[in-house]
Amino acid sequence: MEEIGDRVTRIQTLTLDLFSNNPSPTPCPGSRSKKRPPSAEETSPFECLSEEILFLILDRLDESSLDKKAFSLVSRSFHAAESRHRRVLRPRRSNLLPSALSRYPSVSHLDLSLCPRVGDAALSAIAGALRSSLRSIDLSRSRLFSQIGLESLAVTCAGLVEIDLSNGTDLSDAAAAAIAKARNLERLWLARCKIMTDMGLGCIAVGCPKLRLLCLKWCLGVTDLGVGLVAVKCKKLRSLDLSYTMITKKCLPAVMQLPCLEDLALAGCLGINDQALLSLKQGCMSLGVLDVSNCQHVTHLGLSSILSRAPGLCQLNLVYFCPFTQSLASSLQKLSKLQSIRLDGCPVTSAGLKAIANSCTSLKELSLSKCSGVTDEGLSSVVVKHKTLMKLDITCCRNITDVSVANITSSCSALTSLRMESCGLVSNEAFRLIGQHCQLLEELDLTDNDVDDEGLKAISRCCKLSSLKIGICLNISDEGLVHVGKSCPELQELDLYRSFGVTDKGVSAIASGCCNLQIINLAYCTEITDESLISLSTCYKLNTLEIRGCSRVTSTGLSAIALGCRQITELDLKKCYDVNDAGMLPLAHYSSASINLSYCSVTDLGLLVLASTSCLQSITILHLTGVTANGLVAALLSCGSLTKVKLHSSFKSLVSQPLLEHIEARGCLLQWVDKPFQIEMEPNEVWKQQSQDVLVH
Repeated sequence: MEEIGDRVTRIQTLTLDLFSNNPSPTPCPGSRSKKRPPSAEETSPFECLSEEILFLILDRLDESSLDKKAFSLVSRSFHAAESRHRRVLRPRRSNLLPSALSRYPSVSHLDLSLCPRVGDAALSAIAGALRSSLRSIDLSRSRLFSQIGLESLAVTCAGLVEIDLSNGTDLSDAAAAAIAKARNLERLWLARCKIMTDMGLGCIAVGCPKLRLLCLKWCLGVTDLGVGLVAVKCKKLRSLDLSYTMITKKCLPAVMQLPCLEDLALAGCLGINDQALLSLKQGCMSLGVLDVSNCQHVTHLGLSSILSRAPGLCQLNLVYFCPFTQSLASSLQKLSKLQSIRLDGCPVTSAGLKAIANSCTSLKELSLSKCSGVTDEGLSSVVVKHKTLMKLDITCCRNITDVSVANITSSCSALTSLRMESCGLVSNEAFRLIGQHCQLLEELDLTDNDVDDEGLKAISRCCKLSSLKIGICLNISDEGLVHVGKSCPELQELDLYRSFGVTDKGVSAIASGCCNLQIINLAYCTEITDESLISLSTCYKLNTLEIRGCSRVTSTGLSAIALGCRQITELDLKKCYDVNDAGMLPLAHYSSASINLSYCSVTDLGLLVLASTSCLQSITILHLTGVTANGLVAALLSCGSLTKVKLHSSFKSLVSQPLLEHIEARGCLLQWVDKPFQIEMEPNEVWKQQSQDVLVH
């Protein structure tokens, strides 16, 4: 509680400083009528601040839940103001929902993604408590509710404009009919609602004419009939995602006639082919984003046809599309507003890239990830012509060299994102050029490259970096990380996967210089110890920590993380052999939503402690030699928030089938893995051996 106390004191000091020029605050209304002597709290200057002033302070606080909690502990009036001010609520557990609804009556956005079990009674309670304020609700990770609860929400909350029901694999047409009663609905996600059919979609189309966004991705029961009805009834649609549905050319004319359509996704629609696109007679002048990724039956002929009817296109996604040749690229010439092209996984030619260079004058983003055929000649032709490029992805473009990087850095100094994982022919000189010329970079991915400490020193000049990935960079050490820690204070994500030269000194430099750190991957950094975790415990925004294979880490370091990093939601402890039950108790009080304990020294006791007091959603427990079948059962029954458990198949015969069915009925997916116990070589030796194998072959 020391950290909360420090925040309370800081907020009190800040508030007093704000009003230090007014030593005589206006008395609280009704204070003259009090006959008893005022209490210390009533005479506090904080109690005399108006709600308007308190709201202004809250508006300026960090979104961190700890800051808001500290504010509410200052005084009663602060507590009441924070309750009325909060508009976004994300409960950590389903059983906290009643008290949260009681305390926060003005919530407009309710995120239940951490509550896997939300029944009809809970939805009815939400509808009653937030009747006039609720505008948005996220149920994408929740289960156990039906059309009854959805109807209660739709009918009671007249201001509801946004519902996310993605992953509702058990939601039927009856649920869709209930949703249709939300007459003011504008945004609706139904991704992976696989049993919903045209009948349910038709109800939504008729009942929700104000829809502006509709996601039907992986709705396998939806066909041309339902989509056509949506196109006829929902004329205000701006975004429509039909990816991986069973539609054919029959519904496309109606879709393309939507007067306000800006974003259309047809990814993976196997029923769409060249004939379907060539048969379109009317274009869509408002269309700005088109996604035809993985459309296996569409070639440059069909694509050229639809592009000629969408002159206002700004973003084009052709991920794993047909080969990007000069003939296909020529269809882009008339798209003067095109700013983003994604060609991930497509075979490309230098002629095709040169065609992009000679057109697309407004290009800001180009993704060539895993594109075979990318050469220095083709890539250089693009970057030299498009000096305003801001995002470039050349991941696994293994044929490019320093020539390309020299042209990128000399031409595209405005780059904010550069991804170049596994560009093995690029030398360390290229990284010096990046640091010298691209100092506006916010995201840089150099995974599996030959960057060394001098390269990191140069890159550290990019002081705006928020994401840096340097995993499998075997030549970096603490020296390079010290430069990053000193010069990149805005860093939020750092990937050091298998960076064997990194020790506690380097991690400490990052922790002390990058206080906004949220994600760090230290997997198989075998030299780090508890000292690294103690250093990282000062990064209170940290939410994801991967220390898989860090065998020198113990429960002492884990406890420091649990106490200091209250926002941890993802934790990978696989093969941290010395993490035992002692680390589970502090972790349980501020627990992650997802944790991997495989190969740790946790026993039945530690597992039960973790399960009974935490808000775990996902846990992997392979090869925990100290866990018995009885301990596993007790833990599974204690943790009602679990949605996924990965465990060894040897337990399956030791647990009764009715009990397993009961756990699955609560919304928990049991994933059985038959993986033998592995005693690996030291990671360094593994990689040395792999390198030798590559050289031999």
